[in-house]
Amino acid sequence: MSDLKRTPLYKEHLRLKGKIVDFAGWEMPLQFDSIIEEHNLVRTKAGLFDVSHMGEIEIVGPAAISYSDYLVTNSVATMKNGEIVYSPMCNEKGGVVDDVLVYRISNNKTLFVVNASNKDKDYDWIHKNSKDFEVQVKDVSDNYAQIAFQGPIAEEILSEISQVRLDQIPFYHFAEGRVNGIKALVSRTGYTGEDGFEIYTEPDAAVPLWRKLLEIGGPKGVKPIGLGARDTLRFEACYMLYGNELNDQNTPLEAGLKWTVKFDKNFIGKDVLAKQNEEGTEYRLKGIEITGKAIARHGYEIVDGDNVIGWVSSGLFSPTLGKSLALAYLKKDYWKLGTQVGVSVRGKVVPATVVKTPFYRGSVKSKG
Repeated sequence: MSDLKRTPLYKEHLRLKGKIVDFAGWEMPLQFDSIIEEHNLVRTKAGLFDVSHMGEIEIVGPAAISYSDYLVTNSVATMKNGEIVYSPMCNEKGGVVDDVLVYRISNNKTLFVVNASNKDKDYDWIHKNSKDFEVQVKDVSDNYAQIAFQGPIAEEILSEISQVRLDQIPFYHFAEGRVNGIKALVSRTGYTGEDGFEIYTEPDAAVPLWRKLLEIGGPKGVKPIGLGARDTLRFEACYMLYGNELNDQNTPLEAGLKWTVKFDKNFIGKDVLAKQNEEGTEYRLKGIEITGKAIARHGYEIVDGDNVIGWVSSGLFSPTLGKSLALAYLKKDYWKLGTQVGVSVRGKVVPATVVKTPFYRGSVKSKG
């Protein structure tokens, strides 16, 4: 008997012949078609993702905003209701407990959307640190199914069945209303580099909504997309993957996320990050382009002659750009664009060059 968890859409994935794998303790579809074809579909049209495995943690009470602000490095206090912020949530040493989306629901309620693999750890962390704040912390993950609809034509298709005015939802904002007659929270967010939405519903409502989107989107090319393409898409856009780019050792400043750290407020880990901000970091996450078609995998060493100068956090052959690319933590002397480095690939050193990130900018709306 499997101990793996299943989302409300699990049977749909079987029906659509998805290749099921174990992902963070969940039975999830890796792919339905080829990963490359699914990737290209999202870049050019739109694709449908089951992200119901993500965790949702609610903070409710008079101090919900101030406590949420204390938990994360970015600012919740300056947000308006209906806005969302992306942020690392740090430990006392400045390492990243998780990277989260914080939805400001009201003046006394926020919703943290957290990575599936970290959900229990995050809940314990948020609960443990809440003692001095007048709040209640609730794991409400079982109350939600989540569908992501991503791609340049996502708004055009979703607007056919949405009673929520999608054109009135700016990037990193959300609205509550009905989609296909189903009560939903709709946010203009995603993990692909393309425009799109993430739709939160009650679990029982997930299957009818999923089927409806495939029905109305099918004639325009819409298909279900698995975790494989989700990773290649996020990589090209240089979105962080916890366990690769982020962990409880490396800090947001090392990960190139200084823009998410607001030093004009108090938060867990601030002292360490403030010192690091003043003195600089030894390593920083950078983009590199590998000569030829060798793939730089997670954990491969970056070298300069006999010296190890860093390590790869994520790497693949980019379907959109036709290049072998990687995100890597590099020592300070190697950060400049155009710097030549080597990647140790199965015992052979392959030349690579430090390049600008993000590797790809798509139809995703900007915040400005």
